[in-house]
Amino acid sequence: QVQLAESGGGLVQAGDSLTLTCDASLPAFAVGWFRQFPGKEREFVAAIDRTGSITLYADSVKGRSTISRDNTKKTVALQMNSLKPEDTAVYYCAARLLLFGALSRSENEYKFWGRGTQVTVSS
Repeated sequence: QVQLAESGGGLVQAGDSLTLTCDASLPAFAVGWFRQFPGKEREFVAAIDRTGSITLYADSVKGRSTISRDNTKKTVALQMNSLKPEDTAVYYCAARLLLFGALSRSENEYKFWGRGTQVTVSS
């Protein structure tokens, strides 16, 4: 079974940085980060392929976020800089089997999900 677990969330101030970590990532899986605002559906944040050589970012975080993976430790990290109050959300990591092909922004293509970690950015 594939199980994912997020960590690293918490309360930070605007302009700060934090790193979210997803445990139990597997080499054959692409991993994505999504976030969910209260009362809304999840939205795409970033994704990384199984080797870590290809990444994809949402426009809302591009330029201030970095997704990376360590397949030895089986973790995927999302580092976010210059955090804004509008980044406040529950952040989820998700996985999908992807040996070849393009990364996806669609949550429907990710079959395995963690329970989420809360990120709150105060102004």
